[in-house]
Amino acid sequence: MQKVLILGAGKIGALISGLLAECGDYEVHVADVNPAAARSVVEAHALPNLRAYTFDARDPALLAAHLASHPAGAIISSLPYYCNVHVAAVAKSAGAHYFDLTEDVAVTRAVRGLAEGSRQAFVPQCGLAPGFISIAANALIQHFDEIRSVKLRVGALPQHPNNVLKYSLTWSTEGLINEYGNPCEALVDGRTVEVAPLEGLEEIEIDGTPYEAFNTSGGLGSLADTYGSRVQVMDYKTIRYPGHCGQMRLLMNDLKLNHDRATLKRILENAVPQTLQDVVIVYVAVAGRQDGELREENYVSKIYPQMIAGRLWSAIQLTTAAGITAVVDLVLREPGRYHGFVRQEDFSLVDVLANRFGRHYADGGSKDVSARMVVAGQTGHQRLAKRKH
Repeated sequence: MQKVLILGAGKIGALISGLLAECGDYEVHVADVNPAAARSVVEAHALPNLRAYTFDARDPALLAAHLASHPAGAIISSLPYYCNVHVAAVAKSAGAHYFDLTEDVAVTRAVRGLAEGSRQAFVPQCGLAPGFISIAANALIQHFDEIRSVKLRVGALPQHPNNVLKYSLTWSTEGLINEYGNPCEALVDGRTVEVAPLEGLEEIEIDGTPYEAFNTSGGLGSLADTYGSRVQVMDYKTIRYPGHCGQMRLLMNDLKLNHDRATLKRILENAVPQTLQDVVIVYVAVAGRQDGELREENYVSKIYPQMIAGRLWSAIQLTTAAGITAVVDLVLREPGRYHGFVRQEDFSLVDVLANRFGRHYADGGSKDVSARMVVAGQTGHQRLAKRKH
């Protein structure tokens, strides 16, 4: 039974711990600076292969000491993004595979540097976006001979919005502010450029419901580096209900709260309620040439809250935890296959959706809306089959 250390027993870490422990193939150690948080995860499942530990993983010395006495084959960080560079460094010293949920571009670059020449896998940017969205986009890209545009769109939204922001807090407030406030990467004419967050506003309609989408940081992952000049245009935008972007521009730009993020965090957490009644929308559109013709293929999925181990988990918790646990499972089942810096697009969409954890993306949740390929013209499978003959 392989040992996995999970750092952070919050909204996402708790579900990651439960999913890996419930499958029975892993000995799961969950650690948190708050002893009650880690203990509550263990008590909720009452499994002999799930154990709680208390220490401050933000201190590299304490983390290294824990690993010295409790060696682990893999470390999963569900800590805030700014903690992850030193966690990755400790993982490298301990010879453990490393996984995180960061959307921060600078952190990922630092992890890439640490991964050079390593025999273990360093897999940052797991989860939903970045994460699963890159896996889905890469699958569509393989169907084309030439790529004109790649659009990645993801939203975690309340099912029943009733405030002026038309939003509920569904995950890390710090992570949300980071995405809304940091510069964003995009490809334009095959060149990587920096674009402003909360800009590039567009309208989008999915299943008859209107949404808006705008630039946010980090969701593009490593796709821009992977495809570079082979793609004319590639960008990532967050999906929200119409009107949300204007309100956030007021707070972050006009009132200058992007420069006082601690105050913005207090305002949002005091005024915007949390909810478990959310929906995650995953939308990818790829356009390009197939057999000389200009075509577009789409991946569209809606995921709703689900009951797991007797508890209701929000869609954003589910998609984030399922994304990282599927990747962890794939790596640990074939450890010799993955080493050094591993990109999300190195994983097959078919393998992820078939995985016991990744299947939650295909199941869709309580509304029974499954992931589906919406294809204009021939599917990639048809084209591949044709070329084999």
